This record gives sequence, C-alpha cells and structure tokens, in this order.
Amino acid sequence: MSQLPVIVGFGGISPAGRSSFHHGYRRLILDHLDSTQRTETLTSLATLMQRASYSEGAFITPEGQRLTQQDLTQSLEAELLSNTLIRRIHPDWFDVNAIMLNKAATLRAGDTPLTFRVRNRHLPQTLPSNWKIRALPGGESEVEVSGGCDVIFPDYRQAAVQSAGMLPTGFDPGSLYQSRNHPRGLQMSVYAASDAIMSVGIDFLEIAAKLSPDQIAVFASNSIGQLDDSGFGGLTKFPALGKRTTSKQMPLGYAQMPADFINAYLLGNVGLTGGALGACATFLYNLRSGVEEIRSGRRKLVMVGGSDAPVTPEIIEGFRAMGALAEDKYLQALDNLSESQAPDYRRACRPFGNNCGFTIGESSQYLVLMSDDLAIESGAQIFGAVGDVFVHADGHKKSISAPGIGNYMTLGKAASLVRNLLGETSLRQRSYVQAHGTSTPQNRVTESHVINETAKAFGIESWTVSAVKAYIGHSQGCAGGDQIMASLGVWQHGIIPGLTTTPEIAGDVYQSNLNLPLSHQAGEPGQMDSALINAKGFGGNNASAVLLSPQITESLLSKRYSSEQMQRWRIRREKVEETARAYDLSATRGISRPLYLYDNQVLTGEDLSISDTEIHLPGYPNPVSINVENPYKDFNK
Repeated sequence: MSQLPVIVGFGGISPAGRSSFHHGYRRLILDHLDSTQRTETLTSLATLMQRASYSEGAFITPEGQRLTQQDLTQSLEAELLSNTLIRRIHPDWFDVNAIMLNKAATLRAGDTPLTFRVRNRHLPQTLPSNWKIRALPGGESEVEVSGGCDVIFPDYRQAAVQSAGMLPTGFDPGSLYQSRNHPRGLQMSVYAASDAIMSVGIDFLEIAAKLSPDQIAVFASNSIGQLDDSGFGGLTKFPALGKRTTSKQMPLGYAQMPADFINAYLLGNVGLTGGALGACATFLYNLRSGVEEIRSGRRKLVMVGGSDAPVTPEIIEGFRAMGALAEDKYLQALDNLSESQAPDYRRACRPFGNNCGFTIGESSQYLVLMSDDLAIESGAQIFGAVGDVFVHADGHKKSISAPGIGNYMTLGKAASLVRNLLGETSLRQRSYVQAHGTSTPQNRVTESHVINETAKAFGIESWTVSAVKAYIGHSQGCAGGDQIMASLGVWQHGIIPGLTTTPEIAGDVYQSNLNLPLSHQAGEPGQMDSALINAKGFGGNNASAVLLSPQITESLLSKRYSSEQMQRWRIRREKVEETARAYDLSATRGISRPLYLYDNQVLTGEDLSISDTEIHLPGYPNPVSINVENPYKDFNK
C-alpha cells in the first residue's frame, strides 16, 4: 500500500513576504481580502520590513511612535506595497546607476619614462621586467616604467536591467540569527525552513521521537549555487579585485547547502539527504525525491525546499547577455515610452502577453511532508497532498536553452493522474494549471502550446492558467516552490491570481482550450480539486507536479481510515492548530526568531552504541537499523 505524501507545514520568504499561513499569497490578492485579513498581512509585512516592532500591546515605529495595529497599517500601507513584489532594484541590493565595469588599458610613455609612487604593500608580488624600483621613506617606492604599463581603470555604467523581484525592502534574514557571513541564499534558507517547521504546530522532537532517525529526509538545493560575494561569486572575482579569498566562500557556495544547513543547524537530521539540480525545475526535482521516499514507505517525514538569491549585477548581466531578461529599453518599447520615461517596473513580467524577457527574482520556500499514517497519528494539519511529480528531458536539442518536447509528457502524465485518481469531471472542471510563465516571447508560445494541446487531448474546454511570476519574478530553482505556495493559498481563499500585469494575451499564444484570466478569478475555497504545477527549465529540465486540495486529501484519507480514526485525528488537530496559530501571531508581530542550533549536541563515533543490527544515537529514542536485506536474493540460487 502506497503512502500518500501530505503537506503538514509550509513556509518561506519571497518578494510577497512570509509564506506561512498564506501571507505571501495574500499579498498577491490584497484587494480581495476582508479588512481583518488585509490588516494581518500588512502587519506581517511591517514587522518583517523593520518598520515596526511589537511591545506591551502596541506597535512601535523606528521613530518611537506607539500605534495600534490599525493605525500602523493605515499609515504604512502605501510604503509596504511599493516595497514588495517586482519593482525597481533598490540600493540595498546594488546601485543600478553605478554597476562596476572596470576598463583594461595600456599606458605608454612619452618622451620620458612613466614614473609614479606607490605604497610598498601595493606592489605586485612579481615585478614586471620593465619596472625599476627606488625605495622612498614612509613605506613607499618610486616606480619607473620603460615602454608600456597595463592598468585597470575603475569604471561604472548604468544597468540595462533595473527591475527584479526582491524580498521586501528592509527585511534582513542575517540579522535574525548568528549568520556569520553566510551567503544571502543560506540566510534566506534558515528563515524559510524555520518558518515551515514552526507552521506545522508540532515540535520536531516530538515527531522525531515516533520515528527511527533514518525515517527522516531532507531534499533541498538551488539551481546555481550561492553566487553573491560570500559564496562562489566572491570566490571567483575577489582575486581579480585584489581582495582576499575567505575560508567560507568555497564550501558555502555549493548548491546543496540549503539541505546541509537544515540538517546541521535546524533539525540535526542524520537520515537521508540530497539536493537535485534541474535549472528552473529544481524545486520539483527535490519534491519528486521526497514523494518517492514517502510513497515507498522508506521515510515518514520529509522536508523539501530550495533557496535562490540571484539579484546580483553579475547574474543579471549573464542572463541579459543571453537575451533572456526584460531590459528597460524593451519595456519602454512595449509601452511606447520615450527614453526619458521610466518603465512600469511593476509590470515588467507579463506572462502570455506581449513581453520581452523574464524578470529575475529571489525566494526561499520549504514544504514539510508526512506519510498519511504519521499525519493521522500525530493530528497534523493537512494543507494538501502531492499526488506525484513527473520529469522528462527534451531529447536531442539544437540550443541547450531552447524548449523541447519533454514538457508534453510531464504535463500529460500529470493530467492523466488527476483523471485516474479523481475522475474525468474533476480534471475537466475542477483543476487548473500554475504555469511556468516566464514572460519571454519563446515561453509564451511553447508553454501555451503544451498546456493547450494537453487540454485538447483530455477534453478540457477552458483550462484556467495562472502564473505567479507576474508578481514576484523568476526565482530560478525555487520557482516551483513559489507556484506551490500560491496554490495552497487558492484552497484557503478561493481566488486564483490572474495575469494582472499582462494588458492582453499575445496573438501568438495558443488558447483555444485555455482560460488565461487577466484579473483575479474568484471562487469558493476548495472549489478546485487539484493544481498542476508546471516547470520548464534550461537544458531540457521539465517537471509537472500534481497537488491535491486539502478537501480532496481528507476525502481520500477517509477511505483508508475508519471514521473513528479520522475523528481522533480531528481532535488531536485542534491542539496542533492552536500551537500553529500562536506561532503565526508571534511571527506577524515580529517576535519569533528562526531556529538555528549552532554547535548543538554534536555527536562523534565514540558516542554511538553499535551492533551488527542497529546503531543507537544519544538523544534519539529509536535506533537506526543497519540490518539490510539482500535485494538480489535470486543471485544466490
């Protein structure tokens, strides 16, 4: 009997804010919220962005003013909204008017040799053969150069791309724990994974006490590693800039570090771990690993996630050079603006419309999955389930970055699973697609054809398509996590985010069997039975996941478990929900801090009790079995 991987917790941080309890999703549909929900989400943003702190029943502004929650959100609303989602790149990230672009040049002597003075510590270690050095007082030298001298002039230019999906301005994940110069992506990962763990409403140690340590797994990574100055970015450029390479840049740059950090500093996990990479499909690749482990029965608790922080001048320039990003001049051309008129940065990403490239974004998202039996036993909240994740490559390709045929197979299998699991009517009338939706001219054509042809094949007359990159940009390997978080919010509030940044659907988009709403599509919570999460990545990395609504998940579980078992689960769940709500309130007020257990209960081999069948670990109630069955018994015949 296959175990159903159910979602019992989720959290993260994106340009829309904190993901747990649907706050990030609510930012996308803010105008459709009631006053209470709107106030809660704006308050969450205010404390996240360090525009207020909570103390003794009031919110305190940085200027010392004490405000009620209502007064706080009313006074800050415009500022909070303008400093979230896609927007012009803020100086906290880098100055778009002064991107470093040093110029190499050769100085040549005139009638007399070149002469200059320099501090001794600035002299090159290997002196050029045409240099003559004369020592001067004060730790300086005079250099006489015959012939030419190669130099680099510091120079700056204006960025061609000035829009991005950035985390809310003012939010600094590294300030919330002892970050010790961690790369930004790992700081985000600590915050996001903590948010997901706390959203479960059950202490991790309580869950772990029910399990063997090797029944737990973590699958997380990013698509391009940590490429800011504290990671691989600094490792590769610091020597050329005359800066010292640090001891952390090499190890912390690896793309599997989002999993390693959770194992080492949050959970103390000694079970299975891994980090799959698949360009834009990376999150779904890791989700597939988690689903397979739970469905097989090998694992009972799995954490899946990712973290990408690519809003750096170097990464943006790399994608721009490929012709992949929405440059300012092209955005101006789309809206018939002159060079002196600023583009509408909020609408830089226009999925399935007339567009000119994707918008880079940053995000970190995590899911906590349980086997259905552990979820029922623990009284866990159930936010949905993952039916399966399908992955296919593109086959032979002309260009490694061009889309191919693999996505037809992944989405077709996902649609087939929904039909076979929930029925024809459910697929045709109560499912929708969270598209990859990058906002490139190529994607709007190729992905719309994939979705449209799949809809035709399965008799779907008007398949609704959403694309959250319109609001938060493309976070690379974490994009699938962004799409999943939005889908979980749809089941809570019933509103599918529309393509609101797209003025009109482009003429070359295939849409005979699609519904591409340009405004939010309102419905009842739970109206949709399933969401199909689609990803099309560079290199031919295609993945499609099937998410089942919490209502459908509970209905399926009621067929596996007796009414008495389901009732006991609901009773236990009440306390879990109460604990989870307390965390949400604490996080909304800005009081809670991320989990970060540095140098905590570190074990060595001498601490273990080892036999030929099991290993006991101090602090873990249950042992790890090392009594492995022979899977190749037929070879012994």
